[in-house]
Amino acid sequence: MADKKTTSYPKEKINILFLENISDVAVKQFAGAGYPNVKKLTGAVSEQDLVREIKNTHILGIRSKTQITPAVLAAAQKLQAIGCFCIGVNQVNLDAATDSGVAVFNAPYSNTRSVAELVIGAAIVLVRKVLDKSTAAHSGHWLKDASGAHELRGKTMGIIGYGNIGSQVSVLAEALGMKVIFYDAETKLPLGNAGDSRSLKELLNQADVVTLHVPEISSTKNIINKTTLAQFKDGAVLINYARGTVVDLPALRKAILSGKIGGAAVDVFPVEPEKNGDEFISELQGLPNVLLTPHIGGSTQEAQNNIGVDVSAKLFNYLEKGISTGSHSIPALALPAQEGAHRILHIHRNVPGVLSQINTLLSKNNINILAQYLKTNESIGYVVLDVDKSLSKSAMDLLKGVKETIKVRMLY
Repeated sequence: MADKKTTSYPKEKINILFLENISDVAVKQFAGAGYPNVKKLTGAVSEQDLVREIKNTHILGIRSKTQITPAVLAAAQKLQAIGCFCIGVNQVNLDAATDSGVAVFNAPYSNTRSVAELVIGAAIVLVRKVLDKSTAAHSGHWLKDASGAHELRGKTMGIIGYGNIGSQVSVLAEALGMKVIFYDAETKLPLGNAGDSRSLKELLNQADVVTLHVPEISSTKNIINKTTLAQFKDGAVLINYARGTVVDLPALRKAILSGKIGGAAVDVFPVEPEKNGDEFISELQGLPNVLLTPHIGGSTQEAQNNIGVDVSAKLFNYLEKGISTGSHSIPALALPAQEGAHRILHIHRNVPGVLSQINTLLSKNNINILAQYLKTNESIGYVVLDVDKSLSKSAMDLLKGVKETIKVRMLY
């Protein structure tokens, strides 16, 4: 929780906009920290509507549906930071956010347990062929049959992507008596008795259950396709709770209908409805032993509460202390407090000579720098200056005139 310390910009003038029904935990965090102007909307909004809505917004909170485009950022002249209350940040144009000097934060670890548990649950449902028996029971038919139904114990779990979620799935699967193998583009330290596969093909040849936990990047697009599906063990099941673009759904449909793939659980899709109640269409609808869910992998009360606390804390740290740790757009700086000083944040394009220009200007005007911190990435530089209180207004005016300046803000 942020402290009650008053910043140079009154808290009652900070406008906070939360979209997509972000957890009330986040709203309470900001209200409890003394920010009264929190507006919460239940759904995502279109680019056109967001351009109108964001003009006086200082902090924006979104989940996975709202698209933050260059046009939105161009209209957000007062925007300081975006909090993505979810795992990813692919819904934000990070290049535009960087160019605008807007910090972008997310919660990459807060819902890993929720997703991992659902993967294990889906695996049990698929290998026991529960879905078809449930559908039959709902329609009045009694299908008590052990044919094709198996235990997870003794089977092999193949994990593609051994990151935060994949490694948690590994631990849970092994606890159920499964053999665990994984494949990752990077070298990863195995947990427990998990084995590192030398290739994707090797994993697919051995796994009874294949689960995907990879990011949405060019190398993972349709990583499961006609060719790789042919490498699966006959009757193996596939779980995709990662990204909608990593599986070729028409190819998966054919593999299920042919019997090559014994079933699938899919939670993410290439195109998803904008809001609850909208029509949903998929090639996988109506297929046997297929579990389709509406992107709910991380949608538990516990996960949403954790995300609300995590992202809010990062936003507080940036808004009130200038700490940018965890940002995907602003270079990471963690700063100690400086007594007897005013703190100024300066974001600029990363070209040679900017820091020299800042120091020369302040020195020529007899403005003493009590502490200074600098971090750069390939695009921008982030400088934090603690200066003498009596001269901070003059320092602000000088810093605004520095060539290549993107944003200057008096923190306190």
